[in-house]
Amino acid sequence: MIPALTALLGFQLAGELIVRLAGVPVPGPVLGMVLLVAFFIVRGNVPTELKGVASVVLRHLSLLFVPAGVGLMLHASRIEAEWFAIGAALLGSSVVTLMVTVLVLAI
Repeated sequence: MIPALTALLGFQLAGELIVRLAGVPVPGPVLGMVLLVAFFIVRGNVPTELKGVASVVLRHLSLLFVPAGVGLMLHASRIEAEWFAIGAALLGSSVVTLMVTVLVLAI
């Protein structure tokens, strides 16, 4: 379990390092996830131990939203001041996501 967890954190660290050194405008964990998927493609499969660790992390994924909720409460006044822009961005991104999904599934 420890080696699999270390691998997950290692790919996240690699993503963070690449973002900070190269100045790529992508979050480090997202780039780390892309690197992890590329590693799985090259390898040809996902190790069994890593599947187990990923299952445990996914079961407790809701705990990772607690800091985001705290941040929302901390910046409630700013959200109140900019609610229209935030709402427009959420609505627009949702519509674009749905349209892209429909196009991908139609192909």
